[in-house]
Amino acid sequence: MIAGLRPALPSLHDILWWTLASLIAGLAAALFWAIVTPVSPLGDWTPHSVRMMSPTARAALFASVDPFNRTPAAAAQAEQSGAVTSLALTLFATRATPGGGGTAIIAGGDGLQQVYRVGAEVQPGVTLAAVAFDHVELSRNGARELLYLDQSGPAPSAQGVVAANPVAAPPPAAPGGGVSVAALRSGVNFGPRAEGGKVVGVEVLSSGDGAAFRAAGFQPGDVITAVDGKPITSAADAAALSGAIRAGSSVAVTVRRGDRQLPLAITLAP
Repeated sequence: MIAGLRPALPSLHDILWWTLASLIAGLAAALFWAIVTPVSPLGDWTPHSVRMMSPTARAALFASVDPFNRTPAAAAQAEQSGAVTSLALTLFATRATPGGGGTAIIAGGDGLQQVYRVGAEVQPGVTLAAVAFDHVELSRNGARELLYLDQSGPAPSAQGVVAANPVAAPPPAAPGGGVSVAALRSGVNFGPRAEGGKVVGVEVLSSGDGAAFRAAGFQPGDVITAVDGKPITSAADAAALSGAIRAGSSVAVTVRRGDRQLPLAITLAP
């Protein structure tokens, strides 16, 4: 070694090369170890078997849960509900909304179906207090009464019925009941109702003493917008109403009364 000379330092290229070589060697060793070692240090891994509750434990669990009254508040509300109402009312449909609101289609003793919101007056002194999926609660002089859906007969067919304006199938005319065809034709005047140059329905006007007009279920200002679930959109559709008026038949119509669409059944005497 020549005196006075220092050893040469490694270049930056050599440092990077050895660093990358060491890193690659470490990764290769880790990959090799992952391949040759078993899944766990204790040997082959096997999943745990399914733990089944005993029949006694399952029965106790199901008995402790009430799917209809899940909370004490719901159970207390069910206990505070009143008895079934004795009013001459029929519930046809309900629509409950979150927050305790909702609407219901209720008919009185005259069979006329109307839509009521929670808080609306159904009859004098009777208001709609709450709406559930199969019944409504009525507030009558401060007492709660229940009115359930009528499920004694089959549900009406939804074919040809507008979902936003359901029309129930009319009941068959009772012998000697309903308004006669002659009285209906003489006591009610039917005429096409046009708005914006298009026929939108049939306007009904009272004639004479108004007895036949009221017996058919009409009120001043009513406009028939559909017959048997078919909307009236032309003069031909309006003229078809006259053909549907036959002795002994029952015609289901949709009446626009103010801002509401109401189903109405016109029962004609034999």
